[in-house]
Amino acid sequence: MSQHTVKLRQQHDYQFEIDFGDGGATLRSDLPPPTGAGGGPSPEHLLAAAVANCLAASLLFALRKFKQQPDPIGCEATAEVGRNAEGRLRVLAMHVTLTLGVPAARIEHLQRVLDTFEAYCTVTQSVRQGIPVVLRVLDSTGAVLKG
Repeated sequence: MSQHTVKLRQQHDYQFEIDFGDGGATLRSDLPPPTGAGGGPSPEHLLAAAVANCLAASLLFALRKFKQQPDPIGCEATAEVGRNAEGRLRVLAMHVTLTLGVPAARIEHLQRVLDTFEAYCTVTQSVRQGIPVVLRVLDSTGAVLKG
């Protein structure tokens, strides 16, 4: 088992400096107006980035296991925020689109990878226990490969 610890320290109002430890970079987060000043990514942005990063890295890892070069992989993620039954703001769903940097025809074992890579994405599979994550995968020509 491993642990991943981050430390947050309030800088001003709703802005926090996030320290990822181990000499890694720091990041400033903030809530959007009117609550915060929008001086950094919001917690919802950070959640979307974590899911997107994990999916993109998982796809890249799976393709590279077959010695494929799909680079550069692009990704766009949207966290859909709305009110739950109690009227509280919640992330209701996430929509993620991964885009390969090459046409699908240049990738061997692509269907096998598309059928399995999500299962190895730690963050996405954890988030999916409470939030639906809708995924699409495109190739560099815009052809829909999954989703």
